[in-house]
Amino acid sequence: MRLLMIAPGTRGDVAPMAGLGQNLAAHGFDVAIAANPAYQDVVVSAGCRFRELPGDMSALVNPAAPGAKASPKDLRRYLRELQDYFELAASGTMAAAEHGADIIMANAVAPYAYDVAEAMGIPAIGGHLQPNEPSAAYSPMALGASRSFGPLGNKVLGQLFAASKAPYDPPAKRVRESLGLPARSRASSERLRRQHRNPILHGFSSAIVPRSADWHEGIVNCGYWWPAADPGWTPSQRLLDFLDDGQPPVFIGFGSTQALEPEFIVDAARRTGRRTIVQGEAEIDEPGILGIGAVPHDWLFPQMAAVVHHAGAGTTAAGLRAGVPAVPVPVFTDQPFWAQRIHRLGAAAEPIAYKHLTAQRLASSITGVLANADLADGARRIARQLAAESDSSIPVIRILEQLRAS
Repeated sequence: MRLLMIAPGTRGDVAPMAGLGQNLAAHGFDVAIAANPAYQDVVVSAGCRFRELPGDMSALVNPAAPGAKASPKDLRRYLRELQDYFELAASGTMAAAEHGADIIMANAVAPYAYDVAEAMGIPAIGGHLQPNEPSAAYSPMALGASRSFGPLGNKVLGQLFAASKAPYDPPAKRVRESLGLPARSRASSERLRRQHRNPILHGFSSAIVPRSADWHEGIVNCGYWWPAADPGWTPSQRLLDFLDDGQPPVFIGFGSTQALEPEFIVDAARRTGRRTIVQGEAEIDEPGILGIGAVPHDWLFPQMAAVVHHAGAGTTAAGLRAGVPAVPVPVFTDQPFWAQRIHRLGAAAEPIAYKHLTAQRLASSITGVLANADLADGARRIARQLAAESDSSIPVIRILEQLRAS
Protein backbone atom coordinates (compact mmCIF):
# COMPACT_ATOMS: atom_id res chain seq x y z
CA MET A 1 0.00 0.00 0.00
CA ARG A 2 1.33 3.43 -0.99
CA LEU A 3 0.68 5.96 1.75
CA LEU A 4 1.25 9.66 1.10
CA MET A 5 1.50 11.84 4.21
CA ILE A 6 0.95 15.58 3.78
CA ALA A 7 2.80 17.47 6.52
CA PRO A 8 3.06 21.22 5.96
CA GLY A 9 4.46 22.99 8.97
CA THR A 10 7.65 23.08 11.01
CA ARG A 11 9.96 20.29 12.15
CA GLY A 12 7.60 19.51 15.03
CA ASP A 13 4.89 18.68 12.48
CA VAL A 14 7.13 16.55 10.27
CA ALA A 15 9.22 14.54 12.75
CA PRO A 16 6.30 12.60 14.33
CA MET A 17 4.96 11.72 10.88
CA ALA A 18 8.42 10.51 9.88
CA GLY A 19 8.59 8.37 13.03
CA LEU A 20 5.21 6.86 12.20
CA GLY A 21 6.28 6.42 8.59
CA GLN A 22 9.37 4.50 9.65
CA ASN A 23 7.25 2.07 11.67
CA LEU A 24 4.74 1.65 8.84
CA ALA A 25 7.55 0.99 6.36
CA ALA A 26 8.78 -1.78 8.65
CA HIS A 27 5.33 -3.36 8.26
CA GLY A 28 5.54 -3.29 4.48
CA PHE A 29 3.92 0.05 3.63
CA ASP A 30 5.43 2.28 0.94
CA VAL A 31 5.47 5.67 2.68
CA ALA A 32 6.10 9.08 1.14
CA ILE A 33 5.99 12.32 3.13
CA ALA A 34 5.38 15.74 1.60
CA ALA A 35 7.07 18.47 3.63
CA ASN A 36 9.14 21.62 3.28
CA PRO A 37 12.66 21.21 1.81
CA ALA A 38 14.29 21.98 5.19
CA TYR A 39 13.01 18.63 6.50
CA GLN A 40 14.08 16.36 3.66
CA ASP A 41 16.76 14.76 5.83
CA VAL A 42 14.18 14.08 8.58
CA VAL A 43 12.03 12.19 6.07
CA VAL A 44 14.78 10.33 4.23
CA SER A 45 16.64 9.26 7.38
CA ALA A 46 13.38 7.63 8.52
CA GLY A 47 13.37 5.47 5.39
CA CYS A 48 10.50 7.32 3.69
CA ARG A 49 10.29 8.91 0.26
CA PHE A 50 10.44 12.71 0.25
CA ARG A 51 7.98 14.88 -1.69
CA GLU A 52 8.56 18.62 -1.67
CA LEU A 53 6.04 21.16 -0.40
CA PRO A 54 7.53 24.55 -1.39
CA GLY A 55 7.94 27.17 1.28
CA ASP A 56 9.30 27.51 4.80
CA MET A 57 6.80 27.57 7.65
CA SER A 58 9.51 28.42 10.19
CA ALA A 59 9.96 31.81 8.50
CA LEU A 60 6.40 32.74 9.45
CA VAL A 61 6.47 32.07 13.16
CA ASN A 62 8.61 34.90 14.50
CA PRO A 63 6.31 36.79 16.91
CA ALA A 64 6.60 40.18 18.55
CA ALA A 65 9.33 40.85 21.09
CA PRO A 66 9.01 39.17 24.51
CA GLY A 67 6.51 40.99 26.69
CA ALA A 68 4.81 42.58 23.67
CA LYS A 69 1.50 41.80 22.02
CA ALA A 70 1.16 41.54 18.25
CA SER A 71 -0.75 44.46 16.77
CA PRO A 72 -3.79 44.08 14.47
CA LYS A 73 -1.52 45.09 11.58
CA ASP A 74 0.95 42.35 12.53
CA LEU A 75 -1.86 39.79 12.65
CA ARG A 76 -3.21 40.82 9.24
CA ARG A 77 0.24 40.55 7.72
CA TYR A 78 0.75 37.16 9.36
CA LEU A 79 -2.54 35.83 7.98
CA ARG A 80 -1.64 37.03 4.46
CA GLU A 81 1.73 35.32 4.66
CA LEU A 82 0.12 32.19 6.04
CA GLN A 83 -2.33 32.04 3.13
CA ASP A 84 0.54 32.43 0.67
CA TYR A 85 2.31 29.57 2.41
CA PHE A 86 -0.74 27.29 2.14
CA GLU A 87 -1.10 28.19 -1.54
CA LEU A 88 2.38 26.74 -2.07
CA ALA A 89 1.59 23.73 0.11
CA ALA A 90 -1.59 23.02 -1.84
CA SER A 91 0.27 23.13 -5.15
CA GLY A 92 2.95 20.88 -3.68
CA THR A 93 0.29 18.44 -2.50
CA MET A 94 -1.09 18.09 -6.03
CA ALA A 95 2.42 17.55 -7.39
CA ALA A 96 3.23 14.97 -4.69
CA ALA A 97 0.08 13.02 -5.53
CA GLU A 98 1.15 12.76 -9.16
CA HIS A 99 3.74 10.20 -8.03
CA GLY A 100 0.85 7.93 -7.05
CA ALA A 101 -0.81 6.91 -3.77
CA ASP A 102 -3.43 4.50 -2.49
CA ILE A 103 -4.28 6.51 0.65
CA ILE A 104 -3.50 10.07 1.73
CA MET A 105 -2.97 11.06 5.38
CA ALA A 106 -3.28 14.80 6.02
CA ASN A 107 -2.32 16.81 9.06
CA ALA A 108 -4.69 19.41 10.53
CA VAL A 109 -3.61 22.28 8.25
CA ALA A 110 -3.81 20.35 4.97
CA PRO A 111 -7.56 20.11 4.21
CA TYR A 112 -6.82 20.49 0.48
CA ALA A 113 -5.26 17.01 0.63
CA TYR A 114 -8.79 15.60 0.96
CA ASP A 115 -9.76 17.35 -2.26
CA VAL A 116 -6.76 15.85 -4.05
CA ALA A 117 -7.72 12.40 -2.76
CA GLU A 118 -11.31 12.93 -3.92
CA ALA A 119 -10.10 13.74 -7.44
CA MET A 120 -7.92 10.61 -7.42
CA GLY A 121 -10.75 8.42 -6.13
CA ILE A 122 -8.76 7.23 -3.11
CA PRO A 123 -9.42 7.48 0.66
CA ALA A 124 -7.98 10.25 2.82
CA ILE A 125 -7.65 10.25 6.61
CA GLY A 126 -6.48 12.71 9.22
CA GLY A 127 -3.20 12.41 11.07
CA HIS A 128 -3.42 15.11 13.74
CA LEU A 129 -0.99 16.06 16.50
CA GLN A 130 -3.60 18.16 18.35
CA PRO A 131 -7.27 17.58 19.30
CA ASN A 132 -8.69 19.83 16.58
CA GLU A 133 -12.17 18.38 16.24
CA PRO A 134 -15.03 20.29 17.92
CA SER A 135 -15.43 18.88 21.40
CA ALA A 136 -17.17 19.50 24.69
CA ALA A 137 -13.94 18.60 26.47
CA TYR A 138 -11.53 21.06 24.82
CA SER A 139 -11.76 24.62 23.51
CA PRO A 140 -10.70 25.09 19.86
CA MET A 141 -6.96 25.13 19.13
CA ALA A 142 -7.38 28.08 16.75
CA LEU A 143 -8.43 30.22 19.68
CA GLY A 144 -4.87 30.15 21.00
CA ALA A 145 -6.10 29.98 24.58
CA SER A 146 -5.77 27.41 27.34
CA ARG A 147 -9.02 27.97 29.22
CA SER A 148 -12.13 25.83 29.03
CA PHE A 149 -15.49 27.46 28.36
CA GLY A 150 -17.45 24.55 29.77
CA PRO A 151 -18.84 21.60 27.78
CA LEU A 152 -21.43 23.63 25.88
CA GLY A 153 -19.17 26.63 25.33
CA ASN A 154 -16.31 24.46 24.09
CA LYS A 155 -18.57 22.61 21.68
CA VAL A 156 -20.23 25.72 20.28
CA LEU A 157 -16.93 27.57 19.91
CA GLY A 158 -15.38 24.53 18.23
CA GLN A 159 -18.19 24.40 15.70
CA LEU A 160 -17.99 28.14 15.07
CA PHE A 161 -14.25 28.05 14.47
CA ALA A 162 -14.59 25.01 12.19
CA ALA A 163 -17.13 26.92 10.08
CA SER A 164 -15.25 30.25 10.05
CA LYS A 165 -12.76 31.48 7.45
CA ALA A 166 -9.25 30.06 7.56
CA PRO A 167 -6.00 30.82 5.65
CA TYR A 168 -6.21 27.49 3.81
CA ASP A 169 -9.73 28.11 2.46
CA PRO A 170 -8.68 29.89 -0.77
CA PRO A 171 -6.05 27.22 -1.57
CA ALA A 172 -8.65 24.47 -0.99
CA LYS A 173 -11.09 26.27 -3.30
CA ARG A 174 -8.41 26.63 -5.99
CA VAL A 175 -7.49 22.95 -5.75
CA ARG A 176 -11.09 21.89 -6.27
CA GLU A 177 -11.44 24.19 -9.27
CA SER A 178 -8.18 23.08 -10.88
CA LEU A 179 -9.05 19.39 -10.41
CA GLY A 180 -12.54 19.82 -11.85
CA LEU A 181 -14.35 18.98 -8.61
CA PRO A 182 -17.80 20.37 -7.73
CA ALA A 183 -17.68 23.66 -5.84
CA ARG A 184 -17.74 23.09 -2.08
CA SER A 185 -16.27 25.07 0.79
CA ARG A 186 -13.65 23.65 3.10
CA ALA A 187 -16.06 23.97 6.04
CA SER A 188 -18.76 22.05 4.13
CA SER A 189 -16.27 19.32 3.27
CA GLU A 190 -15.32 18.98 6.93
CA ARG A 191 -18.98 18.68 7.94
CA LEU A 192 -19.43 15.90 5.39
CA ARG A 193 -16.41 14.05 6.74
CA ARG A 194 -17.82 14.24 10.26
CA GLN A 195 -21.18 12.93 9.06
CA HIS A 196 -19.42 10.01 7.37
CA ARG A 197 -17.22 9.45 10.44
CA ASN A 198 -14.05 9.79 8.42
CA PRO A 199 -11.03 8.47 10.39
CA ILE A 200 -8.88 10.95 12.26
CA LEU A 201 -5.85 9.43 13.97
CA HIS A 202 -4.31 11.35 16.85
CA GLY A 203 -0.58 11.11 17.44
CA PHE A 204 -0.78 11.70 21.18
CA SER A 205 -1.52 9.70 24.31
CA SER A 206 -4.85 9.46 26.10
CA ALA A 207 -2.85 9.75 29.33
CA ILE A 208 -2.15 13.36 28.32
CA VAL A 209 -5.31 14.20 26.34
CA PRO A 210 -8.19 11.86 27.22
CA ARG A 211 -10.46 11.04 24.32
CA SER A 212 -13.55 13.25 24.31
CA ALA A 213 -16.78 11.29 24.78
CA ASP A 214 -18.54 13.23 22.03
CA TRP A 215 -16.09 12.35 19.26
CA HIS A 216 -17.34 9.83 16.71
CA GLU A 217 -15.82 6.34 16.66
CA GLY A 218 -13.51 7.16 13.76
CA ILE A 219 -11.45 9.51 15.94
CA VAL A 220 -8.71 7.48 17.61
CA ASN A 221 -6.00 8.40 20.12
CA CYS A 222 -3.12 6.23 18.92
CA GLY A 223 -0.43 7.31 21.36
CA TYR A 224 2.61 9.41 20.53
CA TRP A 225 4.34 8.92 17.19
CA TRP A 226 7.89 9.36 18.38
CA PRO A 227 10.40 10.85 15.92
CA ALA A 228 12.64 8.38 14.16
CA ALA A 229 16.14 7.95 15.55
CA ASP A 230 18.98 8.99 13.24
CA PRO A 231 21.54 6.16 13.43
CA GLY A 232 24.24 8.42 12.03
CA TRP A 233 23.97 11.11 14.69
CA THR A 234 26.61 11.47 17.40
CA PRO A 235 26.98 14.22 20.02
CA SER A 236 29.87 16.65 19.74
CA GLN A 237 32.75 16.36 22.16
CA ARG A 238 32.00 19.93 23.22
CA LEU A 239 28.51 18.95 24.32
CA LEU A 240 29.71 15.79 26.07
CA ASP A 241 32.35 17.76 27.97
CA PHE A 242 29.76 20.31 29.10
CA LEU A 243 27.38 17.61 30.33
CA ASP A 244 30.19 15.90 32.25
CA ASP A 245 31.41 19.11 33.86
CA GLY A 246 28.81 19.54 36.60
CA GLN A 247 25.24 19.13 37.75
CA PRO A 248 22.51 18.49 35.14
CA PRO A 249 21.82 21.72 33.27
CA VAL A 250 18.60 23.46 32.29
CA PHE A 251 17.52 23.30 28.64
CA ILE A 252 16.12 26.38 26.89
CA GLY A 253 14.83 26.03 23.35
CA PHE A 254 11.98 27.48 21.34
CA GLY A 255 12.06 25.22 18.31
CA SER A 256 11.31 26.73 14.93
CA THR A 257 9.75 29.84 16.46
CA GLN A 258 13.14 31.40 17.33
CA ALA A 259 11.04 33.50 19.67
CA LEU A 260 13.81 34.84 21.92
CA GLU A 261 17.01 36.72 21.14
CA PRO A 262 20.26 35.16 22.47
CA GLU A 263 20.83 38.16 24.77
CA PHE A 264 17.44 37.64 26.41
CA ILE A 265 18.09 33.94 27.02
CA VAL A 266 21.59 34.54 28.37
CA ASP A 267 20.23 37.21 30.72
CA ALA A 268 17.62 34.80 32.09
CA ALA A 269 20.17 31.98 32.41
CA ARG A 270 22.58 34.17 34.33
CA ARG A 271 19.84 35.19 36.76
CA THR A 272 19.21 31.52 37.65
CA GLY A 273 22.86 30.82 38.39
CA ARG A 274 22.28 27.38 36.86
CA ARG A 275 24.22 25.72 34.06
CA THR A 276 22.18 26.08 30.87
CA ILE A 277 22.06 24.60 27.37
CA VAL A 278 20.47 26.81 24.72
CA GLN A 279 19.29 25.12 21.52
CA GLY A 280 19.21 27.11 18.31
CA GLU A 281 21.94 29.55 19.34
CA ALA A 282 25.13 27.61 18.65
CA GLU A 283 27.32 30.73 18.88
CA ILE A 284 26.72 31.08 22.63
CA ASP A 285 29.74 29.83 24.53
CA GLU A 286 30.42 31.34 27.93
CA PRO A 287 30.99 29.89 31.39
CA GLY A 288 28.00 27.82 32.41
CA ILE A 289 26.00 28.50 29.21
CA LEU A 290 26.39 26.43 26.05
CA GLY A 291 24.67 27.05 22.73
CA ILE A 292 23.98 24.03 20.53
CA GLY A 293 22.46 23.26 17.17
CA ALA A 294 20.21 20.32 16.32
CA VAL A 295 20.39 17.59 18.98
CA PRO A 296 17.77 14.82 19.33
CA HIS A 297 15.54 15.57 22.29
CA ASP A 298 15.20 11.89 23.17
CA TRP A 299 18.96 11.81 23.81
CA LEU A 300 19.35 15.24 25.42
CA PHE A 301 16.28 15.76 27.60
CA PRO A 302 16.82 12.84 30.02
CA GLN A 303 20.10 14.50 31.00
CA MET A 304 18.45 17.82 31.88
CA ALA A 305 17.23 19.08 35.26
CA ALA A 306 14.37 20.97 33.59
CA VAL A 307 13.30 22.01 30.10
CA VAL A 308 12.12 25.48 29.07
CA HIS A 309 10.24 25.50 25.77
CA HIS A 310 7.40 27.00 23.72
CA ALA A 311 5.07 24.07 24.44
CA GLY A 312 4.85 22.92 20.85
CA ALA A 313 3.26 19.48 20.56
CA GLY A 314 6.50 17.65 19.72
CA THR A 315 8.76 19.34 22.26
CA THR A 316 6.14 18.96 24.98
CA ALA A 317 5.88 15.24 24.23
CA ALA A 318 9.68 14.85 24.29
CA GLY A 319 9.85 16.47 27.72
CA LEU A 320 7.13 14.21 29.08
CA ARG A 321 8.85 11.14 27.65
CA ALA A 322 12.13 12.15 29.31
CA GLY A 323 10.47 12.60 32.70
CA VAL A 324 11.82 16.08 33.40
CA PRO A 325 9.72 19.03 34.61
CA ALA A 326 9.04 21.93 32.26
CA VAL A 327 8.74 25.69 32.21
CA PRO A 328 6.33 26.32 29.31
CA VAL A 329 6.28 29.67 27.52
CA PRO A 330 3.51 29.32 24.90
CA VAL A 331 3.47 31.75 22.00
CA PHE A 332 0.42 30.93 19.84
CA THR A 333 -1.99 28.36 18.30
CA ASP A 334 -1.95 25.04 20.17
CA GLN A 335 0.91 25.94 22.51
CA PRO A 336 -1.23 27.44 25.32
CA PHE A 337 -3.27 24.21 25.29
CA TRP A 338 -0.23 21.95 25.74
CA ALA A 339 1.32 24.28 28.32
CA GLN A 340 -1.81 24.16 30.46
CA ARG A 341 -2.19 20.39 30.03
CA ILE A 342 1.25 19.55 31.41
CA HIS A 343 0.82 22.08 34.22
CA ARG A 344 -2.47 20.49 35.29
CA LEU A 345 -0.89 17.05 35.07
CA GLY A 346 1.70 18.15 37.64
CA ALA A 347 4.71 18.03 35.31
CA ALA A 348 5.26 21.74 34.64
CA ALA A 349 5.23 25.18 36.18
CA GLU A 350 2.34 27.51 35.55
CA PRO A 351 2.72 28.70 31.93
CA ILE A 352 4.21 32.12 31.28
CA ALA A 353 2.29 33.85 28.49
CA TYR A 354 4.74 35.15 25.91
CA LYS A 355 3.21 38.62 26.00
CA HIS A 356 4.02 38.77 29.74
CA LEU A 357 7.51 37.32 29.47
CA THR A 358 10.51 39.01 31.08
CA ALA A 359 13.97 37.65 31.81
CA GLN A 360 13.35 37.90 35.55
CA ARG A 361 9.99 36.13 35.34
CA LEU A 362 11.54 33.31 33.32
CA ALA A 363 14.48 32.99 35.72
CA SER A 364 12.16 32.91 38.74
CA SER A 365 10.04 30.17 37.18
CA ILE A 366 13.12 28.07 36.37
CA THR A 367 14.39 28.45 39.93
CA GLY A 368 11.00 27.47 41.30
CA VAL A 369 10.78 24.34 39.16
CA LEU A 370 14.25 23.21 40.17
CA ALA A 371 13.25 23.46 43.83
CA ASN A 372 9.91 21.66 43.39
CA ALA A 373 10.25 17.94 44.07
CA ASP A 374 6.55 17.36 43.34
CA LEU A 375 6.96 18.53 39.73
CA ALA A 376 9.96 16.23 39.27
CA ASP A 377 7.94 13.32 40.66
CA GLY A 378 4.98 14.18 38.42
CA ALA A 379 7.17 14.27 35.32
CA ARG A 380 8.71 10.89 36.15
CA ARG A 381 5.26 9.40 36.76
CA ILE A 382 4.03 10.48 33.33
CA ALA A 383 7.20 9.17 31.69
CA ARG A 384 6.53 5.73 33.20
CA GLN A 385 2.96 5.81 31.85
CA LEU A 386 4.12 6.67 28.35
CA ALA A 387 6.84 4.01 28.42
CA ALA A 388 4.24 1.36 29.27
CA GLU A 389 1.98 2.19 26.30
CA SER A 390 1.74 -0.14 23.32
CA ASP A 391 3.00 0.50 19.80
CA SER A 392 1.23 3.64 18.53
CA SER A 393 1.49 2.50 14.92
CA ILE A 394 -0.83 -0.48 15.50
CA PRO A 395 -4.10 1.54 15.43
CA VAL A 396 -2.89 3.24 12.25
CA ILE A 397 -2.15 -0.08 10.58
CA ARG A 398 -5.57 -1.38 11.58
CA ILE A 399 -7.35 1.59 9.99
CA LEU A 400 -5.24 1.41 6.84
CA GLU A 401 -5.92 -2.30 6.45
CA GLN A 402 -9.65 -1.68 6.89
CA LEU A 403 -9.56 0.94 4.15
CA ARG A 404 -7.67 -1.42 1.86
CA ALA A 405 -10.21 -4.16 2.47
CA SER A 406 -13.11 -1.85 1.67
